[in-house]
Amino acid sequence: MDYRFSAAQGAALSQIAADALLVVLTADKTTTGSEAIDKLIKDAISSKDWECKAGKTLYVHRPVGVKAPRLVLSGAADGSVKAFRAAVSKAVAEVKARSGVQHVALACSEVIESAHAQALVQALDEVTYVYRQTKPSAPKPGSLAKVTVLAAADQGAAIKAGLAAGQGVAAGIALARELGNLPGNHCTPTFLGQEARRLSREFKHIKAEVLDRAAIEKLGMGSFLSVTNGSAQPPRFIVLRYDGGTKTQAPIVLVGKGITFDTGGISLKPGAGMDEMKYDMGGAASVLGTFRALADLKPKINVIGLVPTCENMPSGTATKPGDVVTSMSGQTIEILNTDAEGRLILCDALTYAERFKPAAVIDIATLTGACVVALGHVHSGLFSADDELADALLLAGRQAMDTAWRMPVDEEYGDALKSNFADMGNVGGRDGGAITAAIFLSKFTKAYRWAHLDIAGSAWKSGAAKGGTGRPVGLLTQFLLSQADAGAAAIKPVSDKKAKPVATSARRAPAKRAPVKRQA
Repeated sequence: MDYRFSAAQGAALSQIAADALLVVLTADKTTTGSEAIDKLIKDAISSKDWECKAGKTLYVHRPVGVKAPRLVLSGAADGSVKAFRAAVSKAVAEVKARSGVQHVALACSEVIESAHAQALVQALDEVTYVYRQTKPSAPKPGSLAKVTVLAAADQGAAIKAGLAAGQGVAAGIALARELGNLPGNHCTPTFLGQEARRLSREFKHIKAEVLDRAAIEKLGMGSFLSVTNGSAQPPRFIVLRYDGGTKTQAPIVLVGKGITFDTGGISLKPGAGMDEMKYDMGGAASVLGTFRALADLKPKINVIGLVPTCENMPSGTATKPGDVVTSMSGQTIEILNTDAEGRLILCDALTYAERFKPAAVIDIATLTGACVVALGHVHSGLFSADDELADALLLAGRQAMDTAWRMPVDEEYGDALKSNFADMGNVGGRDGGAITAAIFLSKFTKAYRWAHLDIAGSAWKSGAAKGGTGRPVGLLTQFLLSQADAGAAAIKPVSDKKAKPVATSARRAPAKRAPVKRQA
């Protein structure tokens, strides 16, 4: 999509040469300064053909006195970025499928700022997206190819900056959404590794390393590898680097859960809705998407991405409830439920993150159904004992309209994870399930500042609108941009949280298993 700015307002709106003119209005300001358009607005309201309210649109073909052959009025709740984005989405939906619409121009009765422009791009990207990879019968791409934002000349610089930022974030969201929507037989651990390498080839600021099973075994990631035991698909451990800051700058580490399909393993899930478990790599998709956004936006910050990725499948070689495995940290885990597998791959990646001496580590995972029960599909769950880090992430979520809600991590919840046969169990019962999952992960994060995002309710939608959302790429990207802008005031490593070395003897590599012969 070609996004541009043009200095035009008032009477000039009637002379805009575009295939469609979209006008966003609020109840407090239903005039544009164009005599022809304002007369049309007044007539529509007085005749009760349209109300200037959120969600209300009016399409007018060949409006009198207006050069654009199509006019769409769209009501906004107020002048906020959130209301503007919703109104733009409604307006674009009116014209996106019309074959004669290649160029739309958009004006607003309120002042358009940089954040509005960024939201506009993301709204267009979401409204015009159609999944096509494995669906030849999908509708053909619409003809819309150019969007011009109309406003006062002195707003031009801010709007252009917002459009550029919006395109970078939208590219990241698009990648995460597309990866999530791919079926599990296409989006395998190997495929995610290939996507990481593709990013590194395409963008010089990104480097990628993809470790295979032998390398993962050498690291002693026994917890991670226990999840792969029932699958024919080989695991991968992806390490991404974005070097935008100085060499001495401590990086932010993003850790994404990459279960490309989750059957629950031996603790098998119910069949209904299991197809949606292709989205269990939403955390991995968000890390790859965020790196895609960084490649365009080029902030002065160092970022590491870690993606442990595999399938969770039942078979004669699968890990069983009651098995005890040894994590990379040396801590042992009794696997009480094989469907609580995400934390088992994340914990080893969190231990691996120590080597980067990070400013902070954020893991992102479609981790628990309990988080969906607690927060629904509006907010992602945020867990952290670090107030400064949590506040920065919450603010970034509000700015990006990709919100999170902070949940408790009181140490008392950890009592539910006690085991008679290992250092800890991998589940703590139904009560507070999202919290005990976060507490489990916290046991592997003592060396650095850490936060956990549970995106089980926000990474995809079900029902008629089933599909990936690309969340929380917006939140993560905004957080990283804010940290880069903060410079010396950005979040720094906590000096008194020094990594405790793990004795080599405690890092017991998982036993190698013989290959399983599978009948064709």
